[in-house]
Amino acid sequence: MTYTPATKDQLLAIRVNAGIQELAQSEKFAAAEPDMVEAIVEGVGQFAAGEFAPLNRIGDLEGAKLENGVVRLPDGFADAYEHYVEQGWNAIASPSEFGGQGLPFTLACNVLENLGTANMAFNLLPMLSVGAIEALEHHGSEELQQKYLPDLVSGKWSGTMNLTEPQAGSDVGALRTTAKPIIDGENAGKYLIKGQKIYITWGEHELAENIIHLVLARIPDAPEGSRGISLFIVPKYHVELDGSLGPRNDLRCVSLEHKLGINASPTCVMSYGDNDECIGELVGAENRGLAAMFTMMNNARINVGNQGVQIGERATQQALDYAKERVQSARAGSPDKAAVAIVEHPDVRRMLLRMKALTEGARALLYYTAGQVDRGVLGDGLSKARGEVLTPLIKAWGTDIGIEVASIGIQVHGGMGFVEETGAAQHWRDSRIAPIYEGTNGIQAADLVTRKLGLNDGEALIGLIEDIARECTDEPALFVLAGDCAAVARWMRQDASLDDRLAGSVPFCTMLAVATAGWQLLRQLGAVQKGEAPALAKSKAATVRFFLDRVVPEAAGLKASATAGGAALYKIETDALLT
Repeated sequence: MTYTPATKDQLLAIRVNAGIQELAQSEKFAAAEPDMVEAIVEGVGQFAAGEFAPLNRIGDLEGAKLENGVVRLPDGFADAYEHYVEQGWNAIASPSEFGGQGLPFTLACNVLENLGTANMAFNLLPMLSVGAIEALEHHGSEELQQKYLPDLVSGKWSGTMNLTEPQAGSDVGALRTTAKPIIDGENAGKYLIKGQKIYITWGEHELAENIIHLVLARIPDAPEGSRGISLFIVPKYHVELDGSLGPRNDLRCVSLEHKLGINASPTCVMSYGDNDECIGELVGAENRGLAAMFTMMNNARINVGNQGVQIGERATQQALDYAKERVQSARAGSPDKAAVAIVEHPDVRRMLLRMKALTEGARALLYYTAGQVDRGVLGDGLSKARGEVLTPLIKAWGTDIGIEVASIGIQVHGGMGFVEETGAAQHWRDSRIAPIYEGTNGIQAADLVTRKLGLNDGEALIGLIEDIARECTDEPALFVLAGDCAAVARWMRQDASLDDRLAGSVPFCTMLAVATAGWQLLRQLGAVQKGEAPALAKSKAATVRFFLDRVVPEAAGLKASATAGGAALYKIETDALLT
């Protein structure tokens, strides 16, 4: 289960799909010069391979353990995290005024891609911290920023996101955690937090000196539902006026979830205010917490889509290594009856090419999305809107791809893939959470056909489809898919009911994601043909051709499902369905 950083393909995607050189022409991102970009991509790849990757298997086997209220990780995790902080990888895209490097989000995505490919469970620790930084940067007061951001940016402290409660699930508006204003004393102006949260990723651990929990709660007399939710900072240890750590706050990890995968990531049940002494500080305005949390969630959704790329890359590398070494049977139709490596058999070759094509397509979509987000930061409103359209695509399709590629990887291994010792099964187990957290993929698809479909009066989504069609006239299958996406979008906007749109949301999300990924792969191929990344010339031509000839037509076949409407889903009464 070795890991080799996909540096060449990453640099190609960063240059072609994200357009890093164009970003570097701005004053804000001027430091992202070619030498700097290469140094970051190569450096974090080497760090991930050397520090995070060796811990992947032991993390899966031993996992995180809760002992007397303290979460313990296997040997090596503390040292690896310390080195991660020392080398400054946590600060790549964070604001320079708080100790960050102020580089594009695109490069932060690359840091997470390499770390997550090496060790997906471990990488969830810095991934959640990045989101916490984003939320505080946009919604925190100057006082809160000065107090918390420097140590979050460095990685000295880590961050979490606390939304889910046992009775609420995805319905965040149903939460019961309360925040009571403190009127008198040294904590006047702060709040007493009380409640329980579940599925809190890295909610308790000893790798960072402090954990900064971002907690959704409801103040007294707040409006019902999501309109009455506020966001609070609740630190594990109180932070004194001089920045030093004070006594522990009234919060604790009650238990760790026993999960299908990502075993080295402690997924905690957190209890706040057991002794009525848990103190939190308000982020933003009262009853505006969900807006602040969505800043964190939108960042996290792109990074979760990134996890699909990560697990796809790791599973593909392992399958390629196995197919090269495993010798079995003669090549069909060959006069030579000697057994050959299974990579020579047509169906194994098909599976391997599919794994590579899907992973590279998801990576192209990831960096195209990141580049649009960066342009939005620079003030480009059209790019900002396009980034919002692309976010559910990379989160939903990217994570679906991670599962599919990991599953194919098991198939390439045959019976050995079903045996835990080979490690192929770990990739599938780890991948399965990604379509669930940070908003299920069904929620992503629903977002696409509701809010994103009408964004900028429909121009944000339609403009994307028009750009794809304009550049793909020489690729019949992709041109047809773009036309099908446009037809589905028109039907949804003009003729479909809300039920109809939601019923067709998942197939439409897949169609548009595949069309966008195919378009971005074409851009990569064109760049390679002009001399960019010559080492990828042969493999890129093969994977792009596979994607266009096999994956794109499959997506076009989803048009009928996307426009089938919702009536058929309710022809059977609920009682009959459940019988």
